[in-house]
Amino acid sequence: MNELLNEMLLKEFSISHKLIDLVCETEKQLHNKFMEVDKVAEYNQYKVLKAFGENKVSEIHFASTTGYGYNDAGRDIIESIYADVFKTESALVRSQMVCGTHALSVALSANLKPGDEMLCPVGKPYDTLASVIGTNGARGSLIEYGVTYRQVDLLPDYSFDYENIKKAINSKTKLVEIQRSRGYSTRPSFSIKEIKDLIKYIRGIKEDVIILVDNCYGEFVDYTEPSEVGADMVVGSLIKNPGGGITPIGGYIVGKNEFIENAAYRLTCPGLGKEVGASLGLNQKFLQGLFMAPQTVSASLKGAIFTAAIMDKLGFEVSPKAEESRTDIVQQINMRTPENVIKFCQGIQKASPIDSHAMPQPWDMPGYDNQVIMAAGTFVQGSSIELSADAPIRPPYTVYMQGGLTYWHAKIGTMVAIENMNII
Repeated sequence: MNELLNEMLLKEFSISHKLIDLVCETEKQLHNKFMEVDKVAEYNQYKVLKAFGENKVSEIHFASTTGYGYNDAGRDIIESIYADVFKTESALVRSQMVCGTHALSVALSANLKPGDEMLCPVGKPYDTLASVIGTNGARGSLIEYGVTYRQVDLLPDYSFDYENIKKAINSKTKLVEIQRSRGYSTRPSFSIKEIKDLIKYIRGIKEDVIILVDNCYGEFVDYTEPSEVGADMVVGSLIKNPGGGITPIGGYIVGKNEFIENAAYRLTCPGLGKEVGASLGLNQKFLQGLFMAPQTVSASLKGAIFTAAIMDKLGFEVSPKAEESRTDIVQQINMRTPENVIKFCQGIQKASPIDSHAMPQPWDMPGYDNQVIMAAGTFVQGSSIELSADAPIRPPYTVYMQGGLTYWHAKIGTMVAIENMNII
């Protein structure tokens, strides 16, 4: 860092000389790792650009529709592009899916009927999915509508328990849900290779089972997506990776025609499906967000790698470590105490472009069993491709940091958070 920048960090952000020196040393050590991230981003940028060109995107596709949204050319082009990028038969990409959990709920409820069974072979899914499944007694859940649920936990080393997965698959098993990211658990997220191996094993037991991958936080982190290694459906949120920090709302489901059609009928209603759903002027943001996504994801990954390296040097347990391969944009940091969790999150908020004056506190957030603290001074509410940090207030007091529209924002956010913890 140059002297002018150091002076600004010292005066405007109250960053100590000691931390500035540590940051300079760390960034030099991360040069090769950052180059690896850029190579993946460049590949994915070409992949997205090719899909735009092949679909002949033009300004006319930015046009808005209202009401029923019949004949929305832009909406249809967006779905065609998503299918091409993810190499699937079809796609459903809609603002009417209000978050990733909603997209998952649509995909699951559309393709499971009473008497069917759903299997999670990678342990307990993310907290908000417990309500969708019904393991917490939520109204309107799959269990309430007669779908049964099984779960196979990971082995102590976080590998797949193949023996018990085989035992769990039976004649009722209709759908297998694989969560790529760690959620609020301490297990690592899964690589594309690990997902490929698991899918191959499951297909060897029951060939016709539907395999769905929750891809949240994982898009464009690697050269390939789960849909390219055997998944029938891949689901995610547009205010995470594929929205590029520009798309203000929405979710996507990509996969085989049959399952996407079912999802469309569930999202709207039987008989209408994908034919309705006005774009309301969002097509341009959907398109631009997807185009920017590879670059935005790379910035987020660099921020996570930097944070892992710095926090590791300061004596905190991190996962993944800076030198390890990345399978999503989430950085886990074991803070050891609830006070450290709160101070770190409040520091991230201080360095936010929006609501930097706010002071996040733990609260009883809907869909979670514990109080949760969330720092997210974002342009889009809840957008976790923008710099954010959150944590359930429960042992081992782990913070999950993700996002960063620019690497420099993620870096400054981490520095302010460290100073706020008063540990250096």
